Amino acid sequence: MKDEARPSLGISVPGIIGLAALGVPRVVAHDLGLVGPVGNALLVFVPLAIWLAIVLWRRVPNPFLTLLVVGLAYGVLLGLTHQVLWTEAFPGGPPSLSGNLVGTLPPSTEAVVLRIFAFGSSLLTGVLNGAASGAVGWLLAKMVSGLRRRK
Repeated sequence: MKDEARPSLGISVPGIIGLAALGVPRVVAHDLGLVGPVGNALLVFVPLAIWLAIVLWRRVPNPFLTLLVVGLAYGVLLGLTHQVLWTEAFPGGPPSLSGNLVGTLPPSTEAVVLRIFAFGSSLLTGVLNGAASGAVGWLLAKMVSGLRRRK
């Protein structure tokens, strides 16, 4: 069975998900408060460096597109992990609307709204990470002849 994503992205769907999953330990460590600033920085940047290394090593047709898709997958995993760890991430109680919005929604509706926005924020974060690393990958592939796709 041929993997349809491989020709255009240069990496199989399981490979995309595997790369995206490299970012999940940071989410868990952050939500549970398990690491300090240095550990968090390593958990942020090491997966991105691995994304770049794999994409450049594989000489994918379009590093930007491939890493954008990896970033989208990461955003989904980020959002799901935040949802699973929601109560642990907020030991003093979940966040609530403030300002003019205080008390305008029933608590259950407010919780759903906040979770939807948190998931959307996670998706955006993943896509932005993918786009930024994809732009770096694209530039490196253009600038360094040994990283270009073989014809």
